[in-house]
Amino acid sequence: MTDANPAPAPPTEEVANLHLDEVTGEKISKTELKKRQKARQKEADKAARAAAAGPAAPSSKPKVAGEEDLNPNQYHEIRTRQISELLKTNDPNPYPHKFHVDYDANNFLKEFAYLKSGETVKDKTIRVAARIFNKRSAGSKLIFYDIKTSADTESIGINLQVLCAAQDATGVPFEKQHEPIRKGDIIGIVGYPGRSNPKNKQAEGKEGELSIFAQEIILLSPCLHMLPSVRFPFNDVEQRARMRYLDTLWNDRSRQILWQRSRIVQFIRSYLNERKFIEVETPILQATAGGATALPFVTHHNEHNIDMFMRIAPELFLKMMIVGQFGKVFEIGKNFRNEGVDLTHNPEFTTCEFYWAYADMYDCMDLTEELVSSMVKEMTGSYETTFTNQHGETMKVNWARPWRRVQMIPELERACDVKFPPSEELHTEATGEFLKGLLKKMKVECSPPLTNARMLDKLVGEFIEETCINPTFIMEHPQMMSPLAKYHREKKGLCERFEAFVCKKEIANSYTELNNPFDQRLRFEEQMRQKAQGDDEAQGVDETFLNAMEYGLPPTGGWGLGIDRISMFITDNYSIREVLAFPFMKEHQNVAKPKLAAELAGVEPLPVEGIAHK
Repeated sequence: MTDANPAPAPPTEEVANLHLDEVTGEKISKTELKKRQKARQKEADKAARAAAAGPAAPSSKPKVAGEEDLNPNQYHEIRTRQISELLKTNDPNPYPHKFHVDYDANNFLKEFAYLKSGETVKDKTIRVAARIFNKRSAGSKLIFYDIKTSADTESIGINLQVLCAAQDATGVPFEKQHEPIRKGDIIGIVGYPGRSNPKNKQAEGKEGELSIFAQEIILLSPCLHMLPSVRFPFNDVEQRARMRYLDTLWNDRSRQILWQRSRIVQFIRSYLNERKFIEVETPILQATAGGATALPFVTHHNEHNIDMFMRIAPELFLKMMIVGQFGKVFEIGKNFRNEGVDLTHNPEFTTCEFYWAYADMYDCMDLTEELVSSMVKEMTGSYETTFTNQHGETMKVNWARPWRRVQMIPELERACDVKFPPSEELHTEATGEFLKGLLKKMKVECSPPLTNARMLDKLVGEFIEETCINPTFIMEHPQMMSPLAKYHREKKGLCERFEAFVCKKEIANSYTELNNPFDQRLRFEEQMRQKAQGDDEAQGVDETFLNAMEYGLPPTGGWGLGIDRISMFITDNYSIREVLAFPFMKEHQNVAKPKLAAELAGVEPLPVEGIAHK
């Protein structure tokens, strides 16, 4: 196929009549070249006279150049005062209201790749904005900026060179444009595309660098702090998590991870939309904590003087949507669980849950394989990835279908070399004593309370989950472990549920939903008995949900995927912090806070208008 928008042909006729400026690499007219050479000679004579006169007397003015010799605190103080002075004159305004961007920098390198060294397209004016990551000068009339644009849906940002020559400057004088600008600043660039032609590249027979030849540089937002460097690196894990804005600004990998996470969420949303699932939103604040086995956060509603819970799962509300004649619904959103923080858990986390009327766990299992495997292929280009855990162990993972399927109780019997009680007796006290003995035999510790569900879950973690490197479904859980799942249609005492594991960690959970309101009440009451035994994570009775079920919940398949967890595996990060934009961090205690810019500049607060109380 031919390109619908071919790149414009090089301006060969114009180039033939131009002469090379060896300083900037441009090809310009003979008259312009002579003008520049004369100006440079004048600058050289001036520099020679200054050198002959000897060193100048020391200046009492604060040093502006040579900031690389300062430490971060010194730089912050000096830079803050510089910008404070600019704010007094507004010449220029360091914080303008608007800069019009009219060009997508993602296209720059491809669109103008045809340019040869020294060639420019002066009749093509482009306006872009970006952050400066390096500033260097070649005399007083030539400045180079290395810039990076912001991330968008197409890329994590584009690196470009900006070439600023005094003879190209328009509007504000050249020196005045560039004097207040430093590394880290956000600038607007008005210029034209071209390719430089430095002498070192000519000698090597290489092309110059594709650049924006700036006609005007506008300061849009100054950076008051020194960016990281070799002298002052920024690679401490704790510091990176606390200053995520600087981490993603400075570290391309950190920005790449969050960019990839966004693509993962978009892929899931598009996949479900294409299959006619409707996206909905359900309450974060709930009167009853339900839908999962977890300890909730408690908050208080002042107006009504009632305690409420941050949701631990959207499940019950989504199933009530199914009762209300929505056939396929899903929600991507935050859940909150009052649990510990470790490498794979954060108190607030993101999941995708869907509920699919007239489907069961086996339909959800097939969909899980298709969704996740195709997503991995789209994100990485392959079905095979690697994952390195915190111990340095690298695991090769094959996400291709079909995935391994393991029945929980038979697999535990094989691993522990023991026969379990019949499945319909797994909830009894006798089975509890059996499980306590098995834990002791297998030398496995289980924290109290020692409910049957907790002891079984511990055994599964030790002897089944540890074998799940490639994607694996652990299925057919005992009913007392799954209060919202429908009983197994063939195996009494078990339910139709699966959990998907990768690299020994759970990524998804699904079951054929329990839609019998009589059975559901009994399950809730069993959970209340477990809570009475000391299990704070057991669910309570949700009367509103039970009432909704009495109107008829159709046979339904329910499914949940951990967005954070799947992002960890696809981006190869063993810590959940790396895939969260702002992970939970314990507040620093007794740490002196550095002065903010307004304090350093002595900015006085504006008077506050009094507001009458209600």
